[in-house]
Amino acid sequence: MDKFANVGWGEMGLMTIIGFSVVFVVLVLLIFIMKGMGSAFTRQKKAKKVAELGSVAAAEEHEAISDQELVAAIATALKLYKSDLHDRESETLTINRITRAYSPWNSKIHGLTQLPEKH
Repeated sequence: MDKFANVGWGEMGLMTIIGFSVVFVVLVLLIFIMKGMGSAFTRQKKAKKVAELGSVAAAEEHEAISDQELVAAIATALKLYKSDLHDRESETLTINRITRAYSPWNSKIHGLTQLPEKH
C-alpha cells in the first residue's frame, strides 16, 4: 500500500486516457489493414476474371449475371423450404388433461439438504 501512496489522481487519469487512446488507434489501424487486404484480394480476383474472359466489360457483365442468378437461386430455395416447412393442418385445438401420478423426481422436498446434528 505504501508504494501506491504517492501516485496522484492526475497521473492515473493520464495513464487511463493514454491506454484507451492506444487501444482505439490500434483498432482503427486494424480496420484499415483489413479493408486494404479485402480490396487487394478483390482486385486479384477481378484481374483473374478479366484474364479469363478477355475484357473488363465482359468480366463485369459475367459478375452481374452470376450475382443475379445467385440471388434468384437463394430466393427460390428459401421459398421451397418455407412452403415445405408447414403442413396444412385442420386448425382445431384439442386440449387433453392428463393427471400425473406422484413422482419423487419432481418433488421439491428431496432437493433440500438435511442439516447435520450438533453434538
